[in-house]
Amino acid sequence: MKRLLFFSALAFAALALSACSSAPPPAEFTVEMTEFAFTPNEFEVQVGQEVTFHLANHGALEHEFMIGRSPMMMDSMPGGYEHNMFEHDEPMVMGGEAHHEMGGMDHGFMVAIPRGGDDATITFTVTEDMIGEWEIGCFTDGGSHYDQGMHGTLIVNP
Repeated sequence: MKRLLFFSALAFAALALSACSSAPPPAEFTVEMTEFAFTPNEFEVQVGQEVTFHLANHGALEHEFMIGRSPMMMDSMPGGYEHNMFEHDEPMVMGGEAHHEMGGMDHGFMVAIPRGGDDATITFTVTEDMIGEWEIGCFTDGGSHYDQGMHGTLIVNP
């Protein structure tokens, strides 16, 4: 009986420890891009989580997907972020056109989806330096898409 209790307690402790050290389950989001919105436009993820954004351009115009902080102004129009979420580790991208520079200057990592009906997928693992609130934005056409409301929020929890 003592052995059974001992092994039961040992098994319970091992299970509890493995649950504490395991990464959160992967998160997948489908994001519809239209004129001029991301739907949905609010996301929440955790450190250690593998995150996949399926981006579907349902608009008639080209759209882009950037994640950063502090929109930069260029010629009185927003033109990217001062702080790029993927500054240290670029995500894996399938489809679309991935870029790290705009106009010869580094404005953050972005994926452009050229026209309606096209799509792309971005996958990355959330790291501790990503903790906090980030903004998702589209700065196409000199920032006019952003000005018309094409932005959202990504919250990274510890």
